[in-house]
Amino acid sequence: RGQVKGNALFYSLDDKMVFLSLPGAGGWSPSSSDRYQWLEVDLGERTQITAVATQGRYGSSDWLTAYLLMFSDTGHNWKQYRQEDSIGAFPGNSNADSVVQHKLQHTVIARYVRLIPLDWNPNGRIGLRLETYGCPYNSDVLSFDGRGSLLYWLSPRPRQMTRESISLKFKTLKNSGILLYTEGQSEHSLTLELKKGKLLLLLRQGRSSSPDSHHLVSLGSLLDDQHWHHIAVERHSTHLNLTVDKSTLWAQIPPRLTHWDYDQGNVTFSCAEPVFVAMTFTSPQSYLWLRGVPELSSTVTSVGLQFQTWNRGGLLLTFVLPKQGGAVWLYLSKARLHLQIHKSGSALNDGQWHSVELISRRGHLTVAVDGDEGASSHASPSFLLTTGSQLFFGGCPAEGNSQECMNPFKTFQGCMRLLTVDNQQVDLIMVQQRLMGNYSHLQIDMCGIIDRCSQSHCEHGGSCSQSWSTFHCNCSSTGYSGATCHSSIYEQSCEAYKHKGNTSGYYYIDVDGSGPIRPQLIYCNMTEDKTWIVIKHNNTELTRVRPLPGKNQHSAHFEYTSEEEQLAAIISQSEHCEQELTYHCRKSRLLNTPDGPPLSWWVGGPGVGQMQTYWGGAAPGSQQCVCGLQENCVDPKHHCNCDADRTEWANDSGLLTHKETLPVRSLVLGDVHRPGSESAFRVGHLRCHGDKNVWNAAFFDKETSYLHFPTFHGELSADISFLFKTTSSSGVFLENLGIKDFIRIELSSSTEVLFSFDVGNGPLEVHVKSGVPLDDNRWHRIRAERNVKEASLRLDELPAATQEAPADGHIHLQLNSQLFIGGTASRQKGFRGCIRSLQLNGVTLDLEERAKITPGVQPGCPGHCSSYGSLCQNQGRCVERPNSFSCDCSPSAYNGAFCDREVSASFKLGTSVSYTLKEPLSNKLNRSSSTLPSSIYSDMTLRAENVSLSFRTSQSPALLLYVDSYHREYLALLLNKHGKCSILTSKVRNLANGQLHAVTISRLADAVSVQVDQNTKEDFNLTSDVEFNAIRSLVLGRLDPELSRLATLGFTGCLSAVLFNSISPLKAALLHPGTSPVTVTGPLVQSICGSTSANPYAAETTHHLSVGTGQPLVNAIRSDSALIGGVIAVVIFVTVSASAIMARIFYRRKGTCQSQDVKTVKPEDSPELAFSGSQNGPSENQKEYFI
Repeated sequence: RGQVKGNALFYSLDDKMVFLSLPGAGGWSPSSSDRYQWLEVDLGERTQITAVATQGRYGSSDWLTAYLLMFSDTGHNWKQYRQEDSIGAFPGNSNADSVVQHKLQHTVIARYVRLIPLDWNPNGRIGLRLETYGCPYNSDVLSFDGRGSLLYWLSPRPRQMTRESISLKFKTLKNSGILLYTEGQSEHSLTLELKKGKLLLLLRQGRSSSPDSHHLVSLGSLLDDQHWHHIAVERHSTHLNLTVDKSTLWAQIPPRLTHWDYDQGNVTFSCAEPVFVAMTFTSPQSYLWLRGVPELSSTVTSVGLQFQTWNRGGLLLTFVLPKQGGAVWLYLSKARLHLQIHKSGSALNDGQWHSVELISRRGHLTVAVDGDEGASSHASPSFLLTTGSQLFFGGCPAEGNSQECMNPFKTFQGCMRLLTVDNQQVDLIMVQQRLMGNYSHLQIDMCGIIDRCSQSHCEHGGSCSQSWSTFHCNCSSTGYSGATCHSSIYEQSCEAYKHKGNTSGYYYIDVDGSGPIRPQLIYCNMTEDKTWIVIKHNNTELTRVRPLPGKNQHSAHFEYTSEEEQLAAIISQSEHCEQELTYHCRKSRLLNTPDGPPLSWWVGGPGVGQMQTYWGGAAPGSQQCVCGLQENCVDPKHHCNCDADRTEWANDSGLLTHKETLPVRSLVLGDVHRPGSESAFRVGHLRCHGDKNVWNAAFFDKETSYLHFPTFHGELSADISFLFKTTSSSGVFLENLGIKDFIRIELSSSTEVLFSFDVGNGPLEVHVKSGVPLDDNRWHRIRAERNVKEASLRLDELPAATQEAPADGHIHLQLNSQLFIGGTASRQKGFRGCIRSLQLNGVTLDLEERAKITPGVQPGCPGHCSSYGSLCQNQGRCVERPNSFSCDCSPSAYNGAFCDREVSASFKLGTSVSYTLKEPLSNKLNRSSSTLPSSIYSDMTLRAENVSLSFRTSQSPALLLYVDSYHREYLALLLNKHGKCSILTSKVRNLANGQLHAVTISRLADAVSVQVDQNTKEDFNLTSDVEFNAIRSLVLGRLDPELSRLATLGFTGCLSAVLFNSISPLKAALLHPGTSPVTVTGPLVQSICGSTSANPYAAETTHHLSVGTGQPLVNAIRSDSALIGGVIAVVIFVTVSASAIMARIFYRRKGTCQSQDVKTVKPEDSPELAFSGSQNGPSENQKEYFI
């Protein structure tokens, strides 16, 4: 071991720079080459050290390849120097002659320097020549003993200073005490107080030391380590900047703080340096073994120590009991101290020093924690400590006698000091010099504990906890996920939720993803083709203006449910926003004239907003209403209806659509106090649609094409997400380079995505392999994140792949070139295909705008149905759009953005819905030739039908659906208890029970299938093929008596999702009453009775159709296109009842069922319906099929 006095080694350069080097040409080389060697240099006085340089031993193969640097003021209590990113090791030499110099990123003030070899040339020994660079450092010091104070009064100033500052350095072994006290003229005071090793800034009222103080900020950690720490307090007029070492926080304070008082301590102008030798247990292999302990007394024996750690568990001390054949363990578990099975103390892994003393007194073993402030516990049964015991601290030797040291617990990682045996302090310097005991993997005379949560990397309010080697973030209740709570778990818009298949409702929206804006609960309206974000405020009702005495104006203010930052972000990223503004008036003018001063106005826009003098539907600054813009106001002389000042009620209403003036924040009405004036106003919710980020895309048609953007800044946290589709098997999506660092995401094969980067620790790669090809020209989503703890990559909905970062490696990603999208700087391995919705740290890159000015790249990317077509449900068709897609629900019995919203209605006994399909040919031929349509109805044939519907009723028998033709053929779907003639009865029972049931019937030629609910499909075969010709109409509910003998049945209950081939009569009647060939008779009430969650007995109150009885609803949006085979010539008659499902089929042949007289039966008179011949029944040449 080398220790060099610095006196003879100083050289002066212009009395400013000093350097030290070892004398002689050879250099330093210890007799043993292991990691327990060091070179220590005494610089003679405190020095500001700026750089170090190393060289190998002259003329040899001896040099260091890596080393640690330690610094100290006293030659004890060493502190390891750590570079940026907490890197401790310095790279050394590659040969014996070259000089490797390292400029320290932050200078160090110390007297002693210690270099500890880590690695050296494997073909040589430890060898070193060393130089240090720096300047002498002189400063005044004060020493405080905790009982006095130093007062400093600021001299009076002629004017108030806008900026004042005070700075100091301190070091202490006490974890609590007041450092600085300052008092202002208003008797407010600020205190800088050290508490549990952290610096707290406290604000107090008055001159008393009342505990009622307001905690402003806390900064720093482990400040009681007897090393110098820098504090700076900078006071501005309204705030204060607090700096501890390299960290700064801002705090709001009262003004006029002019009295500075440095408090606590008897003052001496020198600095006492108490010596405490600590040791650091750095790894699971660390232990200290003390042998040769003096003979322990049988009456009183004690072992004591102090420790600090972040770990929740670990062995502190163990020794065997030879006479009892057992052992004693003193250990931490779950942050509590345990002596065998007895425990004492709690929360001992807080990074603070804790004292532990193990005492054997008269056969009783006692453990005491933290002296009088702690707790104690007694072991049972009692026993004596005997001679010959060996003490093991922290752990056990890796290769030792298991009878001497057994450790069933975790090893200790942390610091210990002040070890005592029988009240005699153990000399750890003798241990370090191998003169006493033995040890392994210990750093003696220093405590290397690091607070990894002091400058927490946990984002978005995540709580930080730590162990010796790493930290953990608890992200629960934050709305974010990942190792550092960086990535939002919520979508950024309602549009994004919609295209995951969600329906209308309240959703948490995080508009900036991983950015600082918090997620908020917002209502998403997805019932239309457009997806609306609805932001509510405190008053959306029509409000009557009630003038207040003494006030000439009426004002209203609107508070929105969203925070200001989120509100601005939603408006900015939406394609369109609107807000309804309505004013009802009677002798109450609104805006006056465009040339005169406005009587009323509203305030809108970002921040506090700006005064606006136009009304809904007009242009900003026009001082007009929409009627003035359209020139249809009630008085042409005015530009608003209300400005006509009439005694009749009028109104001005319209939509505000200029995003830069939204939302409406307040409203001021000025003409409300005149006699006879009456008015009311309404400000609607803010509604926005169209997420500009979701569909922002670019198409790269060449491997050499790319887009470039400014350098990506994601030094500590970076998240990247986008969607892609391609037919190529490889290509680079994204790349950004630095001098040495880089980040890249690429498609490495047709089934694998690769995320790679380097922050100075060497390249790190994360792979995700897909089970399906990724070059299928369908959209796939990539989400990559890199933070100081780990890197992760997720593809579509596959599990995320992760790679941990080195525990003490570089953490800053330093890039300096342009960001390349779709290619690389070398123009090799470029990507061919589409990239969409690219976001970096929550910010969307505008690919389309950049693509417009970039050759080889096209803005936008069509072809979304291949990926999202499955979202169109219930036979809805996906329709491509330039920047999105939509669902065409015309062939479906459902409605909604994804054809997923049921169309249901409640029927009364007299309700009827009739949908007319075709006009008879005879009627067309009797028309004037000038009015004949271009395509004349012809007798085509359809040999297949598909019928589906849902119902809920307690009526039996009942008619659900009736389809008739011009040839007196029909199809009917009924509820009945029995069927006449030869009926094959379904096994499904009890359908008229008030519950929701679904029926599906399909026929192809002579094959018929019937399915009820989720029961097994039942298949039937007709005796021969049948046709159903010239279909005339579809009827739901009660029939016209002229149509059928079934007319008296009718239906009471709910029908939902009725579909005959592609015809939905219920949907046409409810949603397209003015343009469909539908006739509605009786009350028809739209409802949600078809929902499985609906209460069948609840009142079904929804939208009512205001249609006169029997009034036809004409000019259909006709959905007859599925009948392309002509009019079918078969009638399927299906009886679905409380006990049976039956299908009855007619076509023109001689009947096999004998015709019988029919008796008209009312549903309420008979529990079943009899089927028999009549003038409305099958004729002689018709045949009935019963299934």
